[in-house]
Amino acid sequence: MSNNNYDEHSIQVLEGLEAVRKRPGMYIGNVDNKGLHHLIWEIVDNSIDEVLAGHATKISVTVNKDESITVSDDGRGIPVAIHPKTGVSTLETIFTVLHAGGKFGGDNSGYKVSGGLHGVGASVVNALSSWLEATVWKNGVESKLRFEFDNKTKKESNSGVKTIGKTTKHGTEVTFMPNFELFNNGVESFDIEIIKIRLKETAYLNKGLEIDIKDLREEGNDVNYKFEGGLVDFIVDINKSLEKITQDVIYSEGEKDGIGVEVSVQYTTSYQTKLYSFVNNIATTEGGTHEQGFYDALLRIINNYAEKTLSQKDKRCFKREDIKEGLTAVISIKHPDPMYEGQTKAKFANVEVRKIVNNIISEKFEAYLLENPMQGGQILAKIQQATKAREAAEKAREATRRKDVLGFSTLPGKLADCASTNRDETEIFIVEGDSAGGSAKMGRDREVQAILPLRGKVINAERTRIDKLFNNNEINSMITAFGTSVGEEFDIEKLRYGKIIIMTDADVDGSHIRTLLLTFFFRFFKELIEQGHIYIACPPLFKITKGKYEKYIYTDDEKEEFLKTVEDQSKINIQRYKGLGEMNDHQLWETTMDPHSRKLLRVTIEDAARAETVFSNLMGENVEPRKEFITKNSKFARLDV
Repeated sequence: MSNNNYDEHSIQVLEGLEAVRKRPGMYIGNVDNKGLHHLIWEIVDNSIDEVLAGHATKISVTVNKDESITVSDDGRGIPVAIHPKTGVSTLETIFTVLHAGGKFGGDNSGYKVSGGLHGVGASVVNALSSWLEATVWKNGVESKLRFEFDNKTKKESNSGVKTIGKTTKHGTEVTFMPNFELFNNGVESFDIEIIKIRLKETAYLNKGLEIDIKDLREEGNDVNYKFEGGLVDFIVDINKSLEKITQDVIYSEGEKDGIGVEVSVQYTTSYQTKLYSFVNNIATTEGGTHEQGFYDALLRIINNYAEKTLSQKDKRCFKREDIKEGLTAVISIKHPDPMYEGQTKAKFANVEVRKIVNNIISEKFEAYLLENPMQGGQILAKIQQATKAREAAEKAREATRRKDVLGFSTLPGKLADCASTNRDETEIFIVEGDSAGGSAKMGRDREVQAILPLRGKVINAERTRIDKLFNNNEINSMITAFGTSVGEEFDIEKLRYGKIIIMTDADVDGSHIRTLLLTFFFRFFKELIEQGHIYIACPPLFKITKGKYEKYIYTDDEKEEFLKTVEDQSKINIQRYKGLGEMNDHQLWETTMDPHSRKLLRVTIEDAARAETVFSNLMGENVEPRKEFITKNSKFARLDV
């Protein structure tokens, strides 16, 4: 029987940290592996605020044997005196009251520049921990406070602030044990590589800051980061495998109206653009006014330089797309009152910053071109080649448009399209080979599943300009099928399928094709990855039969575990699938395509800078980084023999 009463008793009031435990995803994004690591960033951000304020020079992060995390700094130490508004210790207030912190501006603000979530972080970490202990060294006194939460009784408790004794140290140390019951199944440990990647980037963005990382669970994982060159060292690391046009990294910094700006720039012979921007150490992945100001300056100065140095027949007005090829740049803004578009802090919106960045980079970049005419000429030559490629690509796109106007079908002939046009339910499988493509077409759900077989070689997008893409049949078929166009004309709103699924063989050749496709998506359709549209299908490696019993196995480890449970192995038949073409349409549907039983891996980009480096090393022209990677990781390879 339904209850139609809706009164004051229907409204649930969640007090204290109970609201965070009830809906943790609202505070840390998701209760997955990413959300787990977000707890570390929240505590580290508080220490970084001390660095930005000029009061800390070292941060230590330790993964303890029991999966608890310890973060310490040598800053001023969180205040422990009674807070005038809450009536309890300020230390306790920060860890128990949402939006309590020194980051809200005003004359009494603890921080003029701050990242983080304005006081939410510390209390959220406490709410999502089984226990948390904070130690403060301040004004010659060591103080300690411990919180605990009982999952069975749902009760929280704290020890109260205790004075431990006198000290000469200053700073704060926080140790917390995540409450893994609040996270998804399988989320039960920290990944040291994720921690290293994030904190290395943080060290680059704060030159001179020392970050020490220890992993007490396993030897050999400890690292120490300290970059006196800051953003210059960042660029050197990003471009270490690439051939440089500007041998030096062009660096500029300045401050106006309390807004700090740092920019580092380098041109390489690569066809790709690598631009990373940050505001108060937070990555602004969707750009914003700071990036606009940077491109304004670069385009104006390069066009002026070309006007003065190029011959009359070579002179032309370059576009923004032309000057981006081969460009690597990092922009870091420190702003006392940052504004963003949307809730994710991905796009910076402060209007005044555009002109400030423009002015600060202009003088330095213009001086470099005048003082280094050889490199300046090479930059112009690079941009001229990019301009010709852009114009060729525009002609190819225009030819495609004319075909559409004349009534020719714009969809590739080998595409087996689906009936539905609802993007939320449709998916397209990029399938390796005609044999597998035939099975997929027969076994699919024709209403919502489209099939695009690849028959020729997929081009390596890492070594290819955009104009060459339109000359490759396989790439051209995908661009046409997706519907979004590519380059400056890319429009994600025109995407025809909600899921783009790479489905290749489970052998070495299949892995190679998958890598080429991922390189293509990363270089020319990165937004499709960022918005969660790219997937990898997981076909089985083995089919095990015993009489009428059948079981599909997806990994070698899974096979070994299964065999341990079988008493009489002589009656078992194990079939090793070398390719998708070995499965009939029913088997391919059942194991790899049926939404109710299949396994799909969503492709994500957790760290753009690291992804750039990996693709450049493995798929670029330079052989040495590739050899180094293979040598270092050969022990992890699985051979198809």
